[in-house]
Amino acid sequence: MSSMVAALLPSNPTATPNHRCALLSLRRRLTAAVRFSQCPIASASFTRASRSDWQALCAILSSKSAAAAALGSSSDKPSNSPVDPSAAEPDHGEATNHRLPSSTNSTSAVVKSVVFSAAAGGVDLAPTPNLPRPLSIADLSPAPMHGSRLRVAYQGVPGAYSEAAAGKAYPNCEPIPCDQFEVAFQAVELWIADRAVLPVENSLGGSIHRNYDLLLRHRLHIVGEVQLPVHHCLLALPGVRKEYLTRVMSHPQALAQCELTLTRLGLNVTRESFDDTAGAAEYVANNGLRDTAAIASARAAELYGLQVLADGIQDDSGNVTRFVMLAREPIIPRTDRPFKTSIVFAQDREGTSVLFKVLSAFAFRDISLTKIESRPHRHRPIRLVDDANVGTAKHFEYMFHVDFQASMAEPRAQNALAEIQEFTSFLRVLGSYPMDMTPWSTSSSPTPPPSSSPSL
Repeated sequence: MSSMVAALLPSNPTATPNHRCALLSLRRRLTAAVRFSQCPIASASFTRASRSDWQALCAILSSKSAAAAALGSSSDKPSNSPVDPSAAEPDHGEATNHRLPSSTNSTSAVVKSVVFSAAAGGVDLAPTPNLPRPLSIADLSPAPMHGSRLRVAYQGVPGAYSEAAAGKAYPNCEPIPCDQFEVAFQAVELWIADRAVLPVENSLGGSIHRNYDLLLRHRLHIVGEVQLPVHHCLLALPGVRKEYLTRVMSHPQALAQCELTLTRLGLNVTRESFDDTAGAAEYVANNGLRDTAAIASARAAELYGLQVLADGIQDDSGNVTRFVMLAREPIIPRTDRPFKTSIVFAQDREGTSVLFKVLSAFAFRDISLTKIESRPHRHRPIRLVDDANVGTAKHFEYMFHVDFQASMAEPRAQNALAEIQEFTSFLRVLGSYPMDMTPWSTSSSPTPPPSSSPSL
């Protein structure tokens, strides 16, 4: 027993003070226990103890001394030094559960004193297992509140004109690129995005009919508009010269808007359509096409590492695209600033008299119309007219999109729609929203959207 007590002291002279104090305390208590066992009265108790009881006692003392040595030495190491988890001390509850027979009560007292003295010497509890961490407020991603950053969906990739329009509409938004127009609609409907900014018409290319059809298919509301000047550039890989080009890629609208300039530059190239302007620039850069150029913005050249071969190649310097801002809920119309209202209706009678009555409802109330667009009726594309004298005639059924300058908060706009509803089979208000009255310059290219909190 004395040899086991002596073995508990470390032979290393550089042992930590806490370590040595803990083991010295163990030695003093074990020495007292040995002396107590040598007394005539106590010797009988220890004689009656079985050999298995002593082996259990030695096992507990050895485990405590090993834990004290491992944890005591690791306390003086840097915090990033590895520690063997198997050397950690078990819980006190586990230690006290190693019970001896009733004939060795004095031995049990020694065991308990060793456990608590080891704990007093700086031995910590064993580390808890790697349990799942509870969720905190930082783990949640709530929808943006008023004044926080809005998520705005647009069609295209970074560098597209739609991204610049989203940045102009919501100057501090988080842009979300979408590969298709319908994906942008669905992103807002499914609460992935808070807004969508999509083009509806261009001053040179005309209306984007796809978005007019999607406005009817989806139940989103127009809450604003933004007009963006388009500044096209001819982009190619660094070191490529114009005479080496055999192909030009871009959106069909962009190709049409630069047709005369490409011819004036003497470029004998084939035109190839792409989903969007910035996507064409990304395709040229990613595939290393040294015989192909892209028509896109100067920001796309910066993003994808292309050089600008020609700047401002649009045929008309007044090239402007109009975008609409879409949301799940409409805004409350006001009368303190210029408003525009967009509607769509279908007529249920033949001839042009119904369309004339609709236009007259606005003219009599001095309401200016800014847009009239007709689209074939999706559910009734053909109307049959049977005339006994001339046979059967087939006519297209149309849906009419109309934008007029008035707010739905004005009585004249409300009265006009009430009159129109009397002789139309379908009428829907797409939105009543503020007009874009911000000045713009045709000499500068669109700027990218910043990245902080929006004002809307």
